[in-house]
Formats: sequence, C-alpha cells, structure tokens
Amino acid sequence: MYKNILIPISFDPDRDVRAPMKLAGLLSAPDAKVTLLHVIEQIPAYAISYVPADYLSGARTAVQAELDGLAKTLPNAEGVLIEGHSGRSILDWADSHNPDLIIIASHRPGMQDLLLGSTASQVVRHANCAVHVVR
Repeated sequence: MYKNILIPISFDPDRDVRAPMKLAGLLSAPDAKVTLLHVIEQIPAYAISYVPADYLSGARTAVQAELDGLAKTLPNAEGVLIEGHSGRSILDWADSHNPDLIIIASHRPGMQDLLLGSTASQVVRHANCAVHVVR
C-alpha cells in the first residue's frame, strides 16, 4: 500500500483520468495522501501578447475547479496546479514532495512519441519512485 500518490492529470480528450484515479483507490493505504497535479504549459513569449490577460486567470480558475472536483472523488486528495513543461515539472514536483508512487496515463505511442518522447516515458525514465503507467 502506498501512502503518498501523485497522479499527473491531463485534460486532453484522448486521456482517461478515471483509470489512474481508480488505480490510486486500489493501491493506496487508508490514510494515503493523493495529489492530482496538472501542469499548464507556459505560453511562448512571442504569443503572449495575443492572449487576453483575463483569459489566463480564467483558465487557471477553471482548471483548478476541475481538479478540485476530481479530488473530491478520492479520500485525502487535493488538486494542485503548476506551470512549466509537463514532463520536467512533474519530475521536479515529485522530487520536492517525495511521492512513493506516480500513476500516469499514457496513450498509444505514435511516430512523434518515438522521436520526441512522451511525458509518460520521461516520467518513467527519470522518476525517483515507482511509476505505474495506465493505458
């Protein structure tokens, strides 16, 4: 049983957030802490002037509300929203918060993933704890 579980959440339409959360419920100790982490990718400097200022704050508020709603479905869960590059930011957060398990969803790999690497494969290769990949 795991006591500190990290679930990176992607709101892409092809990602199933229910499967990692169900697995966390099965693998967690009764008093386990579960963190649902979403990374907002930074907008490139050349594009930031085209994005309305209130759009960013509204988007952050909406994503945090979605995370909080998901967190209510698991005991001792909380939603955390950070900014950065998804793979690196997940690993950095994990290094500073020491989860003993990361449960990450993955999609079927395509040619782009073979050349560039996906977020899930980056987390699997570099995490300092157990990683369970859910398809």
